[in-house]
Amino acid sequence: MVVLTDRAQRRLTIQTSEIAAETTTIRSLDWDRDRFDIEFGLKNGTTYNSFVIKGEKIALVDTSHEKFRQLYLETLTQVVDPAKIDYLVISHTEPDHSGLVRDVLALAPQATVVGSKVAIQFLEDLVHQPFKRQIVKNGDRLDLGNGHELEFVIAPNLHWPDTIFSYDTKTQILFTCDAFGMHFCDDRTFDEDLSEIEADFRFYYECLMAPNARSVLSALKRMGELPEVKQIATGHGPLLYYNVAEWVDRYRNWSQAKAKSEKTVAVFYVSDYGYSDRLSQALARGITKTGVAVEMMDLKSADPQEVQELVGRSAGLAIATPPVSGPVAATTQAALGTVLAAAKDKQAVGIFESYGGEDEPVDPLVTRFRESGLTVAFPAIRIKDTPNESVYQLCEEAGTDLGQWLTRDRAIQQMKSLNSDLDKALGRISGGLYIITAKKGNVGGAMLASWVAQASFTPLGFTIAVAKDRAIESLMQVGDRFVLNVLEEGNHLGLMKHFLKRFPPGADRFAGVKTQPAQNGSPILTEALAYLECEVSSRMECNDHWIVYSTVQEGRVSNPDALTAVHHRKVGNHY
Repeated sequence: MVVLTDRAQRRLTIQTSEIAAETTTIRSLDWDRDRFDIEFGLKNGTTYNSFVIKGEKIALVDTSHEKFRQLYLETLTQVVDPAKIDYLVISHTEPDHSGLVRDVLALAPQATVVGSKVAIQFLEDLVHQPFKRQIVKNGDRLDLGNGHELEFVIAPNLHWPDTIFSYDTKTQILFTCDAFGMHFCDDRTFDEDLSEIEADFRFYYECLMAPNARSVLSALKRMGELPEVKQIATGHGPLLYYNVAEWVDRYRNWSQAKAKSEKTVAVFYVSDYGYSDRLSQALARGITKTGVAVEMMDLKSADPQEVQELVGRSAGLAIATPPVSGPVAATTQAALGTVLAAAKDKQAVGIFESYGGEDEPVDPLVTRFRESGLTVAFPAIRIKDTPNESVYQLCEEAGTDLGQWLTRDRAIQQMKSLNSDLDKALGRISGGLYIITAKKGNVGGAMLASWVAQASFTPLGFTIAVAKDRAIESLMQVGDRFVLNVLEEGNHLGLMKHFLKRFPPGADRFAGVKTQPAQNGSPILTEALAYLECEVSSRMECNDHWIVYSTVQEGRVSNPDALTAVHHRKVGNHY
């Protein structure tokens, strides 16, 4: 194993390791990165994984992020003479994996670039120079010699439309890029401790793969046609070796559950244009939190028939504004026209800008859908500056509003479905009244809670049941910090009514409320009876809630003689 460190940025390191016969990984370790494309936070950094396979011919699978340019290229030349690289396999063209393709081709101009048809098209815009290419389809093979034969699996939308997996028949390694990955930076090459990384694995899935659950299932089906997979070489985080079957089963189970949804939202975006793909992922995540399925489609590469069919089977549409000029404008405008023609009344629609510089005007687009009889589920999202954390939160909450609008009938039926003695008896379980407050960077949230119970003495800890579609759920991942504000009996109605309001996407939950910062940065409500500063230790998934177990670091009571406000219900099937 070789580890090099960037002298200017000592928390960027390179690690090389032999992972199988004639197979080396070059892992670019980004220890301090606390955000990934802004839309979701990282607690444990991330890695960018690249691979060299040395058969009679040599293949390089993926490159690295451009921030690692010097470190990566120095390390690559130590692992292999670039002049001897025969193939550069591109799993997909997102910049964190293909950011150094041009540099590698400068060192290895003889190399043939291997990728899907869409990936090769995207690379032409990225590299801006002629290069040898080989387009592969599902089931195609590439013989490297010495027993190393790559079989390719087409895996679109995981999480870009150009994604492919590569399976080496000799080592039985499946190279998957983003799929099965996680943002977890560690000098251990493999998944040695499942319990340590499973929360990061799930969070990554929810952010990037859950909006493409049906595509995950299609890829898993194709994977099932391969011989045994002994190792999954991911593009981010540790490589999967010790728990391969467990990780694959989790992807399958999670995706099957999401794909069973009765309703679907089609999310249309334009890859590699402005912030279209990132904003659409944030919005899609908000939709999936409500139990509504999502199918994402890139307007730049979409087939007109597929667009028409997707719109036809969707209950809702979410559209990132495409460009009105530029090299892909004609294609994306034609695809948008197909969406408009196929849209039908009783569907819900939401429009958001891509911030690409040449966006389709929002207002005329909203008007055209409204005139077609569609319901606008959330106000059009206008982006006036480079998207930050608050903008991504706005998109996620807008997606949640869209999902909740589509499932409103289900919620009403659920409330009416139970009226038995059992339901009434369950409703007699009472709880206190609390306000959960949290803040990370520029993003904040709050929630009225009553399903709170102490769970341990050592360490001091308690559980909270948080509905999956709550906006604050995104701020209550393992390692996140928040404040539990205890409401006072007889002095709770003002705060309770304020936080019971339905806030529009992106609204400031604390406007008009007196607060002060806790040591962990979250707001303390000045009028609360008591507060506890907490950190999320673990989460357990239930059908419609997360049970969040948290430990307590600090706490204080403002009035020792006062009592906690209590919430009494009459039924147990809704709040």
